Amino acid sequence: MKKNIFVFFIIISFLFLNFSVKADIPHFLDFKYVLNNSDAGKKAQNFLQNKLTKGLENLKKKEKEIQDNEKKIIQQKKVLSTEDYKKRVNELRSSVSKLQKERNNLLETVSKQRTSARNELLKALNPIIKDYMNEKKIRMVIDKKSLLLADQNLDITKEITSRLNKKLKSIKFK
Repeated sequence: MKKNIFVFFIIISFLFLNFSVKADIPHFLDFKYVLNNSDAGKKAQNFLQNKLTKGLENLKKKEKEIQDNEKKIIQQKKVLSTEDYKKRVNELRSSVSKLQKERNNLLETVSKQRTSARNELLKALNPIIKDYMNEKKIRMVIDKKSLLLADQNLDITKEITSRLNKKLKSIKFK
């Protein structure tokens, strides 16, 4: 009878030990995958890519106009007076300067919006990860890029992505 009780306590001890060891094993998450492949992340990327593409196309049209204007000025150099020629060259330089500012503003705006979208995704992602950790009794989650090698059973990326998709459908841009 005492042996049975002793064996019972040993078995229970191993079960508790097994659960606590499992909770102490760090799991990993591929943040880049979650941010790029979640529904909100994909929509944000498409929006920003379209904005950048359209902006760059618009800038190329303006650049082409400036180049055409430059060719006209060069062709008219002998016909124009020195003052008119200098005036047109200065206008051309001003146009080039404005174009460069527009390009920089476009890139800066898209960069700021990308950072804002990333921060909003991370803000929505943190409580999801915390809830998942509490639910599965996980004590540590590591970013996949920090790992050298790990068991794929410890990867929680797809589950977290699925939960993020349910919680956050899209990101609003300002």
